Amino acid sequence: MRHALMAIMAAVSFSSIATAQTADAPAAAAAPAQSEIGAAIAKDMDGLMALYRDLHANPELSEKEVNTAAKLAKRLKAMKYDVTEKVGGTGVVAVMKNGSGPVLLIRADMDGLPVVEQTGLEFASKVRTKTPEGVETGVMHACGHDTHMTAFIQTAKLLAARKDEWKGTLVMILQPAEEVGRGARLMLEDGLYTRFPRPTHAIAFHDAANLEAGKIGYTPGFALANVDSVDILVKGVGGHGAYPQTTKDPIVLGSRIVGSLQTLVSREQEPQDPAVVTVGSFQAGAKHNIIPDEAKLLLTIRSYSDETREKLIKGIERIARGEAIAAGIPDNRMPVVSVKDEFTPSTFNPPEFAEQMAGVLKAHFADDRVVKTPAVMGGEDFGRFYRADKSINSFIFWVGGVPADKMAAAAAGQATLPSLHSPFWAPQADKVIASASEAMTVLALDILKEK
Repeated sequence: MRHALMAIMAAVSFSSIATAQTADAPAAAAAPAQSEIGAAIAKDMDGLMALYRDLHANPELSEKEVNTAAKLAKRLKAMKYDVTEKVGGTGVVAVMKNGSGPVLLIRADMDGLPVVEQTGLEFASKVRTKTPEGVETGVMHACGHDTHMTAFIQTAKLLAARKDEWKGTLVMILQPAEEVGRGARLMLEDGLYTRFPRPTHAIAFHDAANLEAGKIGYTPGFALANVDSVDILVKGVGGHGAYPQTTKDPIVLGSRIVGSLQTLVSREQEPQDPAVVTVGSFQAGAKHNIIPDEAKLLLTIRSYSDETREKLIKGIERIARGEAIAAGIPDNRMPVVSVKDEFTPSTFNPPEFAEQMAGVLKAHFADDRVVKTPAVMGGEDFGRFYRADKSINSFIFWVGGVPADKMAAAAAGQATLPSLHSPFWAPQADKVIASASEAMTVLALDILKEK
């Protein structure tokens, strides 16, 4: 997932967690079915942690999740789901029909990242591969997709075992290529809503690197941002660095463009409608005394609404051309602005449904376990499933992965907090998996309850 969340570097605790409701807890603490869910998860925790360690140690890059998909599809088949593999490439769709009722899509993402792991875990990934661009790299589940898949498998198991408690259809999907923003699109284009039951509801979760382990965060409305990658090819007239008057310096022009781009947010954007324009790379030249012909800027653009997204892209084009004109660049050497075809659309939780789901979670867990969180400028292509059919009630939520003592140390300024995608990110996996699988099961049983 492409996030800007802050988190904590820490070793993972693998002891089985206590359930939210203990055997000697007051009867009013939770309904029997809820305490049974927690107890079932605790009973399965050793096996779940074994699965998690296996997934963590054997990550695969986007659209290469062949072994991951196969081993999880095998588990779903054993649970008596109707399983279809290779949907949208390496995606898996598992369907379980249980009478008439809502159709609930539950999704987990499978891909790892081109990151060399530095967590120090004994089961740390040692996988090496080449990216599609030919760069040799390590591979790591630096975004926690290993916890997503493990909780997904446990949720599938719990719901299959409780068919007498719900009516409707489950569509459990394992999605490829979330990290590159195209996996959801690939599955939709391969007939996710036509070959399989069309969902009325969709839920997913993501581990959070800024929440205490086991806590649950939710955001009504926009939860994650549009993510665009934009290239600007700045053209000039090269020459000798000793005679700049004979050139049109693309480095100077590129620098002016970088500076002016900052005004798109600071002076043109409504302050209460957040946006980000970041230049992440400035590439130009090869030698001290040569003014090059070209420079290249690589940008990431973040927004929530499609209107703001379009405004930012047009603003980038306008500023690049305007600065080139001011620099005296001829028409045939104007900057070329290219917006990458693949973008991650913003993720929107319909507010009424988000509050309804939060109410279900608050009724199940302790009051302080479920908190409202602000939207972030990270991206997550789960939003495509709602965008493809806005009649769907869609909800993505966060599950904290930071151990409590590390969270306290960070609050006291005694620890540095790496984000998701960091080579040091190691969530307290047992708590993430247990809390997420319990939360998704509780939400599913509520959505699919007999009316």
